[in-house]
Amino acid sequence: MITDPIADYLTRVRNAIMAGHRIVEIPASRVKKEITKILFDQGYILSYKFEDESVQGSIKIALKYDKATKASVIKKMQRVSTPGLRKYVGANEMPRVLNGLGIAIVSTSHGVMTGKNATQAHVGGEVLCYVY
Repeated sequence: MITDPIADYLTRVRNAIMAGHRIVEIPASRVKKEITKILFDQGYILSYKFEDESVQGSIKIALKYDKATKASVIKKMQRVSTPGLRKYVGANEMPRVLNGLGIAIVSTSHGVMTGKNATQAHVGGEVLCYVY
């Protein structure tokens, strides 16, 4: 049984990148779908597809690599808030990742969004992860 599904999501993507895979398949949930949409909108992944063939369904993610160096666009994915130690921030204390080059994914009362969008909407929440 997985106690932290978001950490499992991030680990599966990291492992697929380290192995050089083009596609990774992950069990679906609402939060994971929202994180996937954010990664696509911010340009960290090529595409995604939600499949509902089983009860839970799955997410297929096409990873994005640089054509010249064959290196992944995602350099690091770091879990911030864990089940044992939750990390909450207000709208005024939103973290900047790599001085604005990366993104913080935040779960707010208005849904899952990037830290920049949460600051613009003047809402705080739980910092799920950093991606850069």
